[in-house]
Amino acid sequence: MKNLFKSSVSLFVVIIILLLVIPLNTFLLDILFIVNISLSLIILLITMNIKESLEFSIFPSLLLITTLFRLGLNISSTRLILTQQGAAGKVIEAFGTFVLQGNVVVGVIIFLIIVLVQFIVISKGAERVAEVAARFTLDAMPGKQMAIDADLNSGLITDQDAKIRRYKIQKEADFYGAMDGATKIVKGDAIMSIVITVINFIAGVIIGAVQSGMAFSQVLQVYSIATIGDGLVSQIPALLISTATGMIVTRAVSDGSLSADVTGQFLAQPQAIIIGGGLVGVLAFLPAAPTIPLAITSGMLLALGITADKKMKASVEQEESSISIPESTNQAPTEDDYFKDINNIYSLLNVEPIEMEFGYSLIPLVDEGSGGKLINRIVIFRRQYAQDMGLVIPSIRLRDSASLNTNQYTIKIKGEVIASGEILVDYYLALEPPTPAGEIDGIDTIEPAYGIPSKWISPENKELAEIYGYTVIDPLSVMLTHMSETVSRHSYELLSRAEVVQLIDNVKKYSPELVDEAFPNIVTYAVFQKILSNLLKEGIPIKDMVTIIETIIDASATTRDVDTITERIRVALKRTITRKFCENGQMKVITLDAGLEKNIITSMSKSEQGIYLSLSPEILQKVLSQLEDNIKRFNEISNKPIILTSHVIRIYFYRLIEQFYPNIYVLSFNEIANNVQIQALGNISS
Repeated sequence: MKNLFKSSVSLFVVIIILLLVIPLNTFLLDILFIVNISLSLIILLITMNIKESLEFSIFPSLLLITTLFRLGLNISSTRLILTQQGAAGKVIEAFGTFVLQGNVVVGVIIFLIIVLVQFIVISKGAERVAEVAARFTLDAMPGKQMAIDADLNSGLITDQDAKIRRYKIQKEADFYGAMDGATKIVKGDAIMSIVITVINFIAGVIIGAVQSGMAFSQVLQVYSIATIGDGLVSQIPALLISTATGMIVTRAVSDGSLSADVTGQFLAQPQAIIIGGGLVGVLAFLPAAPTIPLAITSGMLLALGITADKKMKASVEQEESSISIPESTNQAPTEDDYFKDINNIYSLLNVEPIEMEFGYSLIPLVDEGSGGKLINRIVIFRRQYAQDMGLVIPSIRLRDSASLNTNQYTIKIKGEVIASGEILVDYYLALEPPTPAGEIDGIDTIEPAYGIPSKWISPENKELAEIYGYTVIDPLSVMLTHMSETVSRHSYELLSRAEVVQLIDNVKKYSPELVDEAFPNIVTYAVFQKILSNLLKEGIPIKDMVTIIETIIDASATTRDVDTITERIRVALKRTITRKFCENGQMKVITLDAGLEKNIITSMSKSEQGIYLSLSPEILQKVLSQLEDNIKRFNEISNKPIILTSHVIRIYFYRLIEQFYPNIYVLSFNEIANNVQIQALGNISS
């Protein structure tokens, strides 16, 4: 019995094919017509109540079966109409009589309208929608497959879930592909209905008038009822099936049936319903307007809109009053859950320009809620640095780190640790003077920013340390000084292309002609970035952008060498350089012996990378040894070590020694104003 039930569809299809050959009596034909109409109505209701198309994936095959069933009934009814003088059963007679109402012309017109609506509007539209849906579904398959693979690799779904989703995608593609072809069947069915109707009427008239000897008026009456009735009995189920076809190919995935979606989405806009009801009510006052029907319709719309509006407001109030998030369910997702999404892993690839990481004990210095003032001090530093150097330091990312010691901090530039240090939050750092007046108890250490021997002392020894000549600094200032010095030394690395563009846009606000002249015809953004980086690397402010750009324009007329242009800019910025390195009208420097400068000039060699110095190892060792002794003198008087050279060798001598003494400054005589008194604290010879 179970196997027989499974084979019922196959048996039904075989019976449909037999209908094309075996004649039926009128009683059986009536039953099959009623079954056809009922089956078509059920299919339409199913398509309106499903949430997604795959819930009714048998529809393409069912469409073929119902169409074949309808054609089989058409042939059987045609056989009876032509052989039994229009007597093809009660169903056909009832439909024909009801539609004709004694007027053949009206019946034919109504029948043609129904057929044309199905053929031109519904079938044609469903065919186009199915074609587009099939194409887009097939085009989207690779992307959907990649999304499944990405979720599987990130651990969001299991292998079984991936198999189910892949199967669903394949079924969806197969379904829309089948629907694309099945809609052609609907179109052909509409055409065939017209053909069969014409054949029934013409052949019936000929048979009735010629073979049966009936009067023409009787022939017209009998065969028009039978023909129109047969056509309507076939076209009504066809219209239902065509509507179901259009419904299923236009059905998007939703949370409910079509009825629920339509009702919910219409009632979700009560204002539109109220306004529509009001406008319909206004039409009732127009001259010769059907006042009563318009008034009734307006009243129904206004009542519906007002009722929906009240329900919506009540629902919102109830939802707001019922919102409560238990603490036990409001837990933040774990780190493992967060990184199961592969898109979140990409956030790990971001490199912050500047970062500071802290151990647990240093968090109170950063946390504003605990009175920490580091953030405010950083804001002040960024503002001051922008005023002094002309560069806006990027935002500094602050974060705690469990991998650091509790008192340790690190400073990162572009994701790499550049400097680190340790501070004691409950102590003060006392910098030792060259000749302290007395000894003080404390923990020996090295000041992280300048490498000065120091001691961590307790707060009660602060005043005594100051009496002995120590410079006492609080822990926050120690860390901030270290950070500011580190950022200043590496500011040239922080000058991004985007920052260069922003600096140029800022100049364009008050000097647009200058910017238009320079960029990009004379200098590109990349070259300009390199020039500014060269200046910042040696501590030269870039605030005077107008002078820098003007000098580039002038120098570009004779050279395109970045180093040469940079040297000319330094000369143009001599007042800025003098102000930065001069104290009280004096500049303490280390000079180079004339013989050494001559040796340097003769040792210049040119390569594909530019000019470099090829001093002998003996001379280089002697220069570095003397330089070390002279730098100690500057450290004793707390001055920045400055080397003064001729303009010709300045850049090359700087590159020679920067790898050994990166914090030293090399200036040329051309970069110093004439009113400055130069005091040589040392001399380097060869």
